[in-house]
Amino acid sequence: MSLFICPLCQSPLQPAADTWRCDGSLHPKQTAHPFDIARQGYVNLLPVQQKKSKAPGDSQQSIDARKRFLNAGHYQPLQTLICQKMRELLAKNESVADSAIEPITTKDSKAINWLDIGCGEGYYTQAMAQTGMDALIAADISKPAVVELAKASKVAGRLWYQQVKDSVTNATAKSAVIYPLVTSAAHLPLRAHSINGISSIFSPILPDAFNEVLTADGYLIIAKPDIGHLATMREALFDNVREHDSDKFLHELAPYFTLIGTEHVSTEMTLSAADLADLMTMTPYAYRALNEKRQALLAAVETESFTTQAKFVVYILQKTAAE
Repeated sequence: MSLFICPLCQSPLQPAADTWRCDGSLHPKQTAHPFDIARQGYVNLLPVQQKKSKAPGDSQQSIDARKRFLNAGHYQPLQTLICQKMRELLAKNESVADSAIEPITTKDSKAINWLDIGCGEGYYTQAMAQTGMDALIAADISKPAVVELAKASKVAGRLWYQQVKDSVTNATAKSAVIYPLVTSAAHLPLRAHSINGISSIFSPILPDAFNEVLTADGYLIIAKPDIGHLATMREALFDNVREHDSDKFLHELAPYFTLIGTEHVSTEMTLSAADLADLMTMTPYAYRALNEKRQALLAAVETESFTTQAKFVVYILQKTAAE
């Protein structure tokens, strides 16, 4: 049974090397809808009627800035923490740090499917692929972002149609196959209750959509800015600094999910003018701060490095058992 459903008629959608095609079984006229594979390896499952703009999601400029900044390792501690928590959830017959967390694979011998929602260009996704799941669906509404992720996945041999082999043993490598999808988070083209875990890294929180695709005991990992995140930068850019209310979304998830763990991570960053420019471009501060404030800060950093602290909070939730 396919993981995917057609975004147009919700019929089962079958992946293939050249064209994905639904069987049309739920369409009034039994119409089968085709979706071509882009040369980079991604599939566009975002119908025009689900777009709120001509080019939804992050711009190419924002994506390029984020690639440079993240590849420089500034947010490495967050990537490491997220992958550590995922390994605990995905561990086979291994003890885990939190007794409230039961490894997924001890409960279900079937393939483990994970969804990285709002995956962007894939900095976190590529690391997640090595934590133990079988299939990793990387979804974002930004086509330029998914193009970047697909290209990197193809080079690494991780795309869904590539066979990843260990060069020495010729055995299948312990790396998930990645399905890069351009899609709406609110209208996920995924079969109900087919996903074992979802990660949302600075991305939308959609309780109904998450509940619909997760298995009965599925997990949700959410990363948000913590109190004090980039404080010195925000103080330089804004006259009035509003503190992050990181857990405000938890009550929205409460009907479906139970919070079972919270982790905090922080890192001190000394940034050059180029690093700082990329950081501003990849965040909402790019358009929320006055241009004069941005230019003044960048001018000051031309002569002296800028220090700020990145602070994150990671929430681990599990789907609440139905009564």
